[in-house]
Amino acid sequence: MMAQCQESVHPVQFSNTGCFIDQPVWSFEEQFDPVQCNYPGFEPGFSELEELLSQFQTGSGSSSGSDVNHRTVYSTDERKKRRMVSNRESARRSRWRKKTHLENLATELNRLKAQNREFKNRFSTAVCLNQTVRRENERLKAESLVLWARLCNLSQILLARQMMMMN
Repeated sequence: MMAQCQESVHPVQFSNTGCFIDQPVWSFEEQFDPVQCNYPGFEPGFSELEELLSQFQTGSGSSSGSDVNHRTVYSTDERKKRRMVSNRESARRSRWRKKTHLENLATELNRLKAQNREFKNRFSTAVCLNQTVRRENERLKAESLVLWARLCNLSQILLARQMMMMN
């Protein structure tokens, strides 16, 4: 927000003794520049703030000495019309925001559905792979038991032959 006001201020003056001089410390000029506001999204003609500002702005640089007030006075009907236009514009912006929000939600929903499908496919693949690995593991355990039993038999045969050669 930028507000610009010009005012003339006289600084405090001190005497040689360090005391204040008997002069007015502050004095302001009677005429001010109007306040200038720059807001992002400021839309002329649709703002209640603009109406308020226009009511308080005064003319600057009047050389006649008479302070002429250039306030814009709106009748009740004009205020109602301006308010109605402002309300319509506000409703239009609200509908646009709602529509944009719904479009964003629909896009997000589609993205999440696709991601969910991908996760389901990956999970299904992992379950199938897990079952395959379990079956292979069971087969290898069974084969290991068969080979272990065979090794034990061969070990007993070898031990028996060694005993016969020693006798």
